[in-house]
Amino acid sequence: GGKMCRRSLCRAIRAGIPELEGGDQYGIVIEKTIMISIEWRNTVDVRNEKNEIAEDVEAVVTSFNQGDMLLEAVSSLQRQTTPPAKIIVVDDGSTDENSVRILRRLEADFSAAVPIEVIRQSNRGVSGARNAGIGKVQTPFALVLDGDDKLEPFYIERVSHLLREQSSVIAASSWMRAFGVLNTTICPGGGDLAAFCVRNCSPATHILRREVWERCGGYDESMRSGFEDWDFFLSILETKPDAYIGIVREPLLNYRTAPASSNIKSMSKRLELMRYLIEKHIDTYRKYVTETILGLEAISTARLCGWESEILHEISAEQILGEASDDLIRHPSYGDGGMAAAVRIESFRRAGEN
Repeated sequence: GGKMCRRSLCRAIRAGIPELEGGDQYGIVIEKTIMISIEWRNTVDVRNEKNEIAEDVEAVVTSFNQGDMLLEAVSSLQRQTTPPAKIIVVDDGSTDENSVRILRRLEADFSAAVPIEVIRQSNRGVSGARNAGIGKVQTPFALVLDGDDKLEPFYIERVSHLLREQSSVIAASSWMRAFGVLNTTICPGGGDLAAFCVRNCSPATHILRREVWERCGGYDESMRSGFEDWDFFLSILETKPDAYIGIVREPLLNYRTAPASSNIKSMSKRLELMRYLIEKHIDTYRKYVTETILGLEAISTARLCGWESEILHEISAEQILGEASDDLIRHPSYGDGGMAAAVRIESFRRAGEN
């Protein structure tokens, strides 16, 4: 009945985990994991006394060597005002010891307010992990969340509302709050098939109708260099004439940015990947060729050809950026290379400060 101090608690739990007996080198990692779990459970217990489960939503969290970030992602689902009916964690062949240990803890967590199922598979890439998870979903709606991102408490409540209220909305998400290298708000607009021919208009994290995933055949598992989410959105939008992807105009998704993320790396292959998309969805692009060309031209016109090079030059020369240049970094566009450029610029600036 008495309270145990943190050091005693960590020592007791370490002693009870066979693979870590005598493993003082893991002490810091274990203590951090334990305290995150305790905070998570306490918060969940309080919230779930007040909030109803979203019985028509199950969540899929994909993870590969993401360690403590996975705990943050799962915790953000548990803290929802309307938590999902189930959390399915897909381990895409993690090899990192801390990540494997955290996956075991999640799998053995009998006290979790929302049931957690862990699926393990050899590395198939993010598309394969998402397909494996959605394939296990038993509810009409599936939430897809990357293991290094996290949600604000109202995400499920407000995003799923769009799907329940409008039958033409086949998937939905929200604006994003970027953190890490880049700290700003990203405002994708969603839209119909014509809008998505021009650029990706939705975050990869979203809630979708499971039936459209079945109808389109799921994520393309051959796409392991990026743009797999854009391709998937095109595919599901092609499943019905009035299909639309909705966006809640609030930053309810916390999106982690890093110089080495797959999103940033994919920009080096942007034209190659776009060619693949166009050829794969050629009938759609033929139908919307005018809208696509005009949309791309509008983007090109709005952004001067050398704005990124000029900004880097000004930073190198220790000049103060003009209002327009600074605004391009604080409010980058999404889905057309703008956010990736802003991350590179911010990384360059920080490197110069160190």
